[in-house]
Amino acid sequence: MKSIISTSSKVHFNDEAYTQLNQYLAKNRFSKIFVLVDSNTHGLCLSRFLPKVETDVEIEIIEIEPGEQHKTIETCVGVWNVLSELGADRKSLLLNLGGGVVTDLGGFVACTFKRGIKYINIPTTLLAMVDASVGGKTGVDLGALKNQIGVISSGEMVVIDTSFINTLPQNQLKSGLAEMLKHGLIYDRTYWDRMTDLAHLTLHDLDNLIYESVLIKNDIVEKDPFENNLRKTLNFGHTLGHAIESHFLNHPEKPELLHGEAIGIGIIMECFISSELTGLSKADLIEIQDVISEIYEYVQIEEADFESIIELLKYDKKNEHGNINFVLLESIGTPKIDCTVDNQLILKAFEYYKSCYK
Repeated sequence: MKSIISTSSKVHFNDEAYTQLNQYLAKNRFSKIFVLVDSNTHGLCLSRFLPKVETDVEIEIIEIEPGEQHKTIETCVGVWNVLSELGADRKSLLLNLGGGVVTDLGGFVACTFKRGIKYINIPTTLLAMVDASVGGKTGVDLGALKNQIGVISSGEMVVIDTSFINTLPQNQLKSGLAEMLKHGLIYDRTYWDRMTDLAHLTLHDLDNLIYESVLIKNDIVEKDPFENNLRKTLNFGHTLGHAIESHFLNHPEKPELLHGEAIGIGIIMECFISSELTGLSKADLIEIQDVISEIYEYVQIEEADFESIIELLKYDKKNEHGNINFVLLESIGTPKIDCTVDNQLILKAFEYYKSCYK
């Protein structure tokens, strides 16, 4: 697959990605190289990755705990301290080998350590390959509020090795599919149609769909790097999805939801709202809900949860001047940004989500 090069990022794939990585290491005289992993990627991915890295520079491994609950400033402090203890300086390089938590947090750590060291993302989950590692968003959560602290910085490159997908459990694979389906919904109906034929997908097909998903995101980011207009469309499904994910993360009696599982709920609910406000057709709504409900199991959201989830909406990054802004759909492939939604319609959307699984 051909590398995707733009003014904001460089994304390389498979064998070519390692060629580019090793050429980059050879051209730059780094004092030390640090590889940030979590305990999952340490065990499953590091041994696949390190033999492909060609360098005489000393490599140190830094491990963090896995999971969204560890995507915090406290974890950053731990990594900053380890970097200092191991002698990292401004000529050091940080390689972030992992899923979205590792690439988001690692990018933020690199951007802020000694006012900025260079970093490269090596995503190991489908979600990180098509979303988290691409586009330059780095950062951490503030308590249960997702991605409240961070900066936009694309790093030196993204190395996508699709063979890492073989290390993923089924639920992690499904989590990444949510972002790919979203890309079709906001950008290209033809891509959506190809994505929904999941029963006939081969690994070769998935490689091509990953590539196209990165192309879609890169094109949007390139046109609007700082999320003033078009880039907001990438948040479709995320206004309610993030609030639901945060609520479940912060509730001791609720199961932890993977990002894609929460976004699947958000997609159904925001499509229902779109059918009420922005003209999404009934046929499109039913098609979308059928695809999402086939992939993701029903998540029970109690009526007692509604108020807390709606309260979390005010922390969404798209909000401006006190308004809660949604991205909605006029049709598959045609989004509309900066839509305001009445709370009563959001409550109806919760009930609609429940009805999709009866």
